[in-house]
Amino acid sequence: QVQLVESGGEFVQAGASLRLSCAASGRTFSFYTMAWFRQAPEKEREFVSRISPSGTASSYADSVKGRFTISRDNAKNTVYLQMNSLRPEDAANYYCAAGHSYSSRSYDYPYWGQGTQVTVSS
Repeated sequence: QVQLVESGGEFVQAGASLRLSCAASGRTFSFYTMAWFRQAPEKEREFVSRISPSGTASSYADSVKGRFTISRDNAKNTVYLQMNSLRPEDAANYYCAAGHSYSSRSYDYPYWGQGTQVTVSS
């Protein structure tokens, strides 16, 4: 089992950058695919990005491609989401998730953090 704690969410102006972090407990972090999802009020939770256990593969939702970058440091049991050129539509609660499938589907991830709020003002 793994426990996840996100941080880094803030209130920012459009065009700003933020880096979200997700710290994981446990010694098996490097075995998990890690992903970021987000959920805005009254909207479904949506996939943002994922990264393979080794960090050699990653993918992004079309809405964030070219602006967001996912990375991980297995020595620190941490996954990051660098978010550049933020837009008002990026505002949401951002969740990190851990699973054994390299998937963009939320139900493939059994472990979730509590989320960190990102607010983007225009």
